[in-house]
Order: sequence, then C-alpha cells, then structure tokens
Amino acid sequence: MSEIQRPLLTCGVDEAGRGPIAGPVIAAAVILDPNNPITGITDSKKLSEKKRNALNLEIREKALCWSIAHCSVEEIDELNILHATMLAMKRAVESLHQRPELVLIDGNRLPKLAVPAEAIIGGDLKEACIGAASILAKVERDRQMLEWHELYPHYNFAKHKAYGTAEHLAALKEHGVSPIHRKSFRPVRDLL
Repeated sequence: MSEIQRPLLTCGVDEAGRGPIAGPVIAAAVILDPNNPITGITDSKKLSEKKRNALNLEIREKALCWSIAHCSVEEIDELNILHATMLAMKRAVESLHQRPELVLIDGNRLPKLAVPAEAIIGGDLKEACIGAASILAKVERDRQMLEWHELYPHYNFAKHKAYGTAEHLAALKEHGVSPIHRKSFRPVRDLL
C-alpha cells in the first residue's frame, strides 16, 4: 500500500456491481483510523470469500467511519451504469458521519463532490482506504445477491452474483426477465 502522507481524514471509495446484468451497483466510502491499523486489506477480488468477510467485520469495527450506498436497477437503466456508479459513490461519501478532507476513488473518473478528490487507477491495490471500500462494497453486494437468490432461485444468483455467465444467460432465456434485471444491458434488452 501507498506510503504517501495523506490527510488524517482521507476517505477511500470503490464500487461493486458495474459488470453484472442484474441488481444494484454498490459503493462504499471508508475513512480508516491510522491509530487502529488493519492488516491484509487489498482489492476485494484478490481475497477469498472467508478473508473478505472477516476483513469486512474488522473494517466496520475499526474504521473512523464508513458508509455504503447504492443505485437501484431503475436508476441504472435511467442514468446508465457509469452515471449510476458515480451517483452511488457520491451518496456513499455524503452519508459519512465525518466530512473527509480528501477522497480517493478507484478508477479514472470522479463524481461531483464538495471535497477535494483524486481518481487512482488500481487504487484498491495502492491505497488501504480504497481497498477497504472495495471489501465493504463487494461483501454488501454479494449479501444482497444471496437475498435475491432466495426470491428468484432459478437464476442462481448465489453462484454467479448476476454476472452474464452462460448459466445465467440460459436461465434468463428460459425464465424471462426478473424485476432486478437491468433492462438497459444488452443480454436483457435483447429478450424484451
């Protein structure tokens, strides 16, 4: 992780769920406590589910503050996935109970924020606060997909988390479009 000296209240932001064809996009914002370090934080995709879940609990317990926000399927279809992702990130930052001095966002684009912000490509590997946000967002989205799996078990969201796998696309063709499918995404749009 980065050795750059950052302001005390530096917030990391990342998202989960841009690529799937169903469900919301989730963003998390985290301000870590430099006096209460957490080891093992990195890009959520590099961690096992067990390690991710353990770090998720530790981050929620030890961070100075954290927030999770989302954009619904309807908002994604109305705004497009990029704008919905930016809106979810903005909501996450604005929901923090402490105002950050600097916001570091994974990627190459920034939402409109009232505080200084910097986009960092691969930031979830470079900045612990972004890695922490990556973990919170991924765990929350996976949790939500398990809930959707209970409502719509024939899509098997628990397994593929709504990505457009061959299994998911076959289920989509067989069972049609559910209320949580993104109608603006090609495989879904083509069936409508």
